[in-house]
Amino acid sequence: MGANASNYPHSCSLRVGGNSQAQQTFIGTSSYSHEGYGCESKLYSLDHGHEKSQDKKKRTSGLATLKKKFIKRRKSNRSADHAKQMRELLSGWDVRDVNALVEEYEGTSALKELSLQASLARPEARTLQKDMADLYEYKYCTDVDLIFQETCFPVHRAILAARCPFFKTLLSSSPEYGAGIIMDINTAGIDMPMFSALLHYLYTGEFGMEDSRFQNVDILVQLSEEFGTPNSLDVDMRGLFDYMCYYDVVLGFSSDSELVEAFGGNQNCLDEELKAHKAVISARSPFFRNLLQRRIRTGEEITDRTLRTPTRIIIDESIIPKKGAKVILYCMYTDVVDLSVLHCSPSVGSLSEVQALVAGKPNMTRAEEAMELYHIALFLEFNMLAQEETTVSRPACAAELSNSCLLPQSYI
Repeated sequence: MGANASNYPHSCSLRVGGNSQAQQTFIGTSSYSHEGYGCESKLYSLDHGHEKSQDKKKRTSGLATLKKKFIKRRKSNRSADHAKQMRELLSGWDVRDVNALVEEYEGTSALKELSLQASLARPEARTLQKDMADLYEYKYCTDVDLIFQETCFPVHRAILAARCPFFKTLLSSSPEYGAGIIMDINTAGIDMPMFSALLHYLYTGEFGMEDSRFQNVDILVQLSEEFGTPNSLDVDMRGLFDYMCYYDVVLGFSSDSELVEAFGGNQNCLDEELKAHKAVISARSPFFRNLLQRRIRTGEEITDRTLRTPTRIIIDESIIPKKGAKVILYCMYTDVVDLSVLHCSPSVGSLSEVQALVAGKPNMTRAEEAMELYHIALFLEFNMLAQEETTVSRPACAAELSNSCLLPQSYI
C-alpha cells in the first residue's frame, strides 16, 4: 500500500509550470539492471498547449497524404509488369536479335553456374602469409644461420633485413653466404621457443605459438625497443620488391635460338633481366622451388655461391613474356595483381611483343592478357595468381562482350 509509484516502469508524474493553462506530462520509462535494481529513466515531453483545431486538421491531413503517397509508390513497385516492359523493349527487334539475346542470357547463366561450381571445387589459394609460414618452417633456400642458446635457426637474410631494423644492422656486418651469427638479446625472459616465435612473426606478421608470455606488455615493449617495430607484412614485402636488397636470382628472357648463348653467360642484357629473391619465388611457386632444388642437387648452386654471383634463370619468352613475368613477380611479393604493368611503353617491351608488332598482329585485348597470365600462373603452379586472374578476367570479358552484344554492359 505504501509503495512508491516511481519504482514501477511506465510510471507518470505531473509537473505544472507557471502557466496554469499549459502543462507538460513527462512519461518516464524505467529500465532495471539485474544487480542493484538500478533504474535509468528516459523522459519524453508531450506539450498540451492551446492548438487550433484547424491547424491540427491540416497536420493530420498532411500526414495522411504523405502516407498514401508511400503506399501508392510501394504498390506500384510491387505490381510492376516486367513482361510488359520486356515486350515494349523487344517490339522493334528482329527475331534473330531476340534469339541472340536469349542465347546470351542462357550462356551467361550457364557460365555463372559453372564458375560457382569451380570455385567450390578447387582448393583455397594460398596467401602470402601462408607461404611465408611454410618458408620459415621448411627452410627453402636459406642463406644465413642465427645461433641462439646453442640452437641454429636457418633464415633468409633479405626477409629479416626488410622486416626488422635490428636484423638489418646485424646482417650487414656479416655479408658472406651461410654466415653463422651468434644472437645476443638483451631482453630478459626470451628462451628458444619465444625466439622461434619471434622469427615466425617476422615472416608472417603473426605469432606462431600461443605463449602467455607474449601477452605481457612489458616484454613486448622491450622487444620493440630492442628490435624495432616492423611495418605490416605487405608493406615490407612491397618495399623488398621495390628496392631488391640482397637479391640472389635474376630472370633472363630469350628466344629459342638464343637460349644457349644466354646460358653461356652473356651479360649484355642485364638491363632486360628481372631481379628477385630465391626465398620468395621458391615459397610462392613449386615450379621455381623444384628448379632451384635441382640446381642444388647438381652442384650448380655451389658454383654461384663460390663466385658470389646471383643465380641466373633463363626463360623462353614464347612461354613467359617479360611483361607477364613482371606482373607475376609483383604478385608473388604482394598478393596483388597489377595489370597496369602490362601496358608499359614499347621501349621496355618484351621480345615476343616486338615480334608481334613486326608480324603485324594487333595488340592483345585486356581479356586476352588476363587469360595469358592465367595460363602462365598454371604453368608456374602459382595458384594464387591463377585464381585472381579468374576474377580479373570476368569483368574484362564482360566489357568485350558488351561491345559486340545487343545490350549495354549493365545488362550483362
